[in-house]
Amino acid sequence: MLTLVIVIIAVALVFDFLNGFHDSANSIATVVSTRVLTPRKAVAWAAFFNFIAAFFFGLRVADTLGKGLVELSAVNEYVIMSGLIGAIAWDLITWYYGLPTSSSHALMGGYAGAAIAKAGFSAILYGGWTGTLIFIVVAPVMGLVVAFLLMTAVMWIFHKRSSTKVNGAFRKLQLLSAAFLSLGHGTNDAQKTMGVITGLLVTAGFLKSFEVPFWVIIMCNFTIAMGTLFGGWRIVKTMGQKITRLRPVDGFCAETAGGITLLVATFAGIPVSTTHTINGGIMGVGATKRVSAVRWGVAGNIVMAWVLTIPMAALIGAGAYRILEMFIK
Repeated sequence: MLTLVIVIIAVALVFDFLNGFHDSANSIATVVSTRVLTPRKAVAWAAFFNFIAAFFFGLRVADTLGKGLVELSAVNEYVIMSGLIGAIAWDLITWYYGLPTSSSHALMGGYAGAAIAKAGFSAILYGGWTGTLIFIVVAPVMGLVVAFLLMTAVMWIFHKRSSTKVNGAFRKLQLLSAAFLSLGHGTNDAQKTMGVITGLLVTAGFLKSFEVPFWVIIMCNFTIAMGTLFGGWRIVKTMGQKITRLRPVDGFCAETAGGITLLVATFAGIPVSTTHTINGGIMGVGATKRVSAVRWGVAGNIVMAWVLTIPMAALIGAGAYRILEMFIK
């Protein structure tokens, strides 16, 4: 039993690493595309703030994902393993095609699919999914609206200044907005792996109640930071160059909007997608120039990948459980 638990924790950390690797683009695409930081400096900056997020903002998201989506009594170690396989597989598929999809929703889909394969739909706690499913729509819209309003305010405040001077000032401010977004990413995304590992420890009898141990907190934030440090460059190109052209002032507004949305969701205990929020922010700043400044065809492909993430990861998770079940029996 102990060996199995250690193996599953290792797989969970692989997912956590891939989450940081896959989602590093969320934290650095804007700051790299505006040439405020080089790629190497940008990922180091993002990774640092990913890690220190472990010491802020509480653990509401870990509680939601660990015990609020699937009935723990219907879960065993193989369900958790299968859910992680579903999430990892979908992350790798979308990374290969350069699609900035949600690692968070992939984990949720894989976990739910494996649980359904074992115990049927009665294993799903539907009430826990409400906020998350709503935020699939709300998060990008909120990011878009906040970024649009911020960009409009900046344009109004600095309309008499030359664009060269404005962008020069915002090159420095974008360091702060990138750090802010990375804090939001670290606190919301790392908590999802914390929730899975803690649920595993409860299921296996190593914990009597669902309380995230400190070593799990540190380990998950360190791992996601290391994933960010290695970076997913295919997705950086999609987000930083293909959606709309970005300047430092645009990057500042998009990142600030994304960070605000992430922290609102974190305090509400909702596992939200960093990818969704920053994409919404980038579209919001693009829309202030003119609607045609946003390449809506690319945005449409991204949205389609968002819609597919939970069901596709669920199918892979369910399939992984069926395969594991044959070996169990």
